[in-house]
Amino acid sequence: MHLNTYIYRHNDCLQHDPGPQHPESAGRMHVILAALKSSRFNNRLQFIDAPLGTEQQVLLAHAPSLWQEIVNKAPTQGRIALDADTILSAGSLAAALRGVGAACAGVDALMCGNTAHAFCVTRPPGHHATHNQSMGFCVFNQIAVAALHAMQHHGLARVAVVDFDVHHGNGTQDILGGKSGMLYISTHQYPHYPGTGSQTQNRPGNILNVPLASETEDTQFQRVFTREVLPELADFKPELLLVSAGFDAHRDDPLAGLLLSESTYHWLGCQLRGLADRHCNGRLLSVLEGGYNLKVLGQSVAAYCEGCLTR
Repeated sequence: MHLNTYIYRHNDCLQHDPGPQHPESAGRMHVILAALKSSRFNNRLQFIDAPLGTEQQVLLAHAPSLWQEIVNKAPTQGRIALDADTILSAGSLAAALRGVGAACAGVDALMCGNTAHAFCVTRPPGHHATHNQSMGFCVFNQIAVAALHAMQHHGLARVAVVDFDVHHGNGTQDILGGKSGMLYISTHQYPHYPGTGSQTQNRPGNILNVPLASETEDTQFQRVFTREVLPELADFKPELLLVSAGFDAHRDDPLAGLLLSESTYHWLGCQLRGLADRHCNGRLLSVLEGGYNLKVLGQSVAAYCEGCLTR
């Protein structure tokens, strides 16, 4: 088994510009890539340009009407608002398609045995985008596209998505809910944006929401994850493990109220790597979601990636 990690990124993702006051900025990619290029990784990361995703890939998860809306509204200059939080600029369509292309290419690389872990450092994020609506900073839902791509193009029977962003991935739940062979698990602050993710929405063997109270800290989070998430994954025995990797549950993040530290992101990488090794022949794909404090985001992602490289 190869021990390196493929890091998918593309300069197109820097051109998505929702405005100077928007928390989802190109600076997020800059600090993450700087942290991942540090000597601590000792050449165990391979940086790869993300391919451009296709209409066919987007339509695996999204309605044709959403595709047409984004294509028709994407400006050639300036910005337009899809909602109060979700802005398209001239570079946004290409950026979102690089995210879709990265996620699908990562699945393909894992299924071919070329790498043990792929991480998509792309933006905008995706897990709030539903089947027919872009929202919450998100244009297309690349993690849902990746899950459906894995089933359709690689014949997998069981794919699991774990989402540890501080916000509930309502879009991923919307797209994967009720689909045979799909398991979506989300840990998130509740109640918080977008207001979904209560335990009443759980579906045995398909949807597991693990709502967390504000000010949940490292030890509490790890205890809950060990008690609820890891056994559910082990029982499901996924053939591929996908991760919506959001880092806005960090105690210094401005958009939420959980109190996690870099140590928990390293711990998460170790736990998910171990589970992938036991059940998925090592196949683990992570896609960047949230994380908005530029002072801690890079080190949080680096800590997680170090955990994913642990054997």
